[in-house]
Amino acid sequence: MDQMTQMAAVVTADGTLVDAAVAVPEPGPRDVLVRVAAVSVNPVDTKARPGSSGRILGYDAAGTVVAAGPAVSRFVEGDEVYYAGDINRAGSNAEFQVVDERIVGRKPATLPFADAAAMPLTTITAWETLFDHLGATAASEGDFLIIGAPGGVGSILTQLARTQTRMRIIATAGRSESAGWVKQMGAHEVVDHRDLADEVRRVAPDGVHWLFTSFSAGQIPVFAEVLRPFGHVVAIDDAREDLYPLKSKSISWHWEYMFARSTHQADDLGEQGTLLNRAGGLLDQGVLRSTVTQRIEGINARTLTEAHSLLEGSGVMGKIVLYR
Repeated sequence: MDQMTQMAAVVTADGTLVDAAVAVPEPGPRDVLVRVAAVSVNPVDTKARPGSSGRILGYDAAGTVVAAGPAVSRFVEGDEVYYAGDINRAGSNAEFQVVDERIVGRKPATLPFADAAAMPLTTITAWETLFDHLGATAASEGDFLIIGAPGGVGSILTQLARTQTRMRIIATAGRSESAGWVKQMGAHEVVDHRDLADEVRRVAPDGVHWLFTSFSAGQIPVFAEVLRPFGHVVAIDDAREDLYPLKSKSISWHWEYMFARSTHQADDLGEQGTLLNRAGGLLDQGVLRSTVTQRIEGINARTLTEAHSLLEGSGVMGKIVLYR
C-alpha cells in the first residue's frame, strides 16, 4: 500500500459517534492490514458505545488485504477477506484495520463486500452454537426452538440448522413480516414469542430438544416447561437469571460468546478463520444466503449513528450494513 500515515475513522465521544483522523495501524507479526470496504452493526456495538470515548467500534468487516506481518501465512496482499475482529482491539469503523490472520476468512467470491460484511459475527455465533455447544451433525434430529429468529444470529442459525442437520426448526416471530422472513430462512414452524409456552405446545406437544435464546430475562421457567428432559439451552444475552427451574429435567445451559477464542488467545484460535472459510463455501454454493436486509452507503459518523439507531429500535430483521 502507499505510505499513508493518517486515516479516516469513526470514534466514540461521550457515547456519541464522531468523525476523526487517526494513525494507520501497524500490523503485528500475525496481523493483516485490511482496507475496509464494508461493515455491519451488531448489538455489541450499541452496548459498547454509551459512556465510552476514543474507541473505534465495529467488528464485522469485509475488505482487501493491503499489508501483512512477517509471520502471516494464510493471506497475501490483494486477498479479499471477511471477519468479526477482536473486541480488545480497534474496530472496523475506519479506512484500515489490523486483525489477526487466524480469525479471518476468505470473502465468499460470489458476494459483494456489503453482503459479505453482514455475515462473520453472526455466522461464528451460530456455528459455535450448533456444532460446538449442541454437537449437531448431519444426522441430528429433533425439535430446535430458536428465540429471536428474525435477528442477525437467528437468521443464519436457522439456515445452518435447516441445511446442515435434520432438525425441525421452530422459530419465534412477533409480526407477519418477521414470520415471513424466518420462513425464508428455512423455519419449519413459526410461533409467537409473546405466548411462548402455549405456542410451542401447539407445534411440539412433547417439548423441544434444543433451545437457542437471545433473550432470557424472566424466561427460565418457560424454558424449563417447553424443553424435554436432558435438553439444552444456548444463550447469548447478558441476563443473570436463576437457572434452578432447569434442574429437575437435567437441562444443560451453555453460554455462547464468539469473542472467547480471541479474548483468551485460545490454542485453537485458527478454528475461527477455518469456520469462516467453510461458511464462505456454503455461501458460494448457494446453500446459505447473506442475511443483509438494509444497506447504507458511506461509513462515517452520520451513517453509523443512523445504523445504531435502527438497531436499537424494534423489529430489525437480518443485518444492517454500511459500504464505501
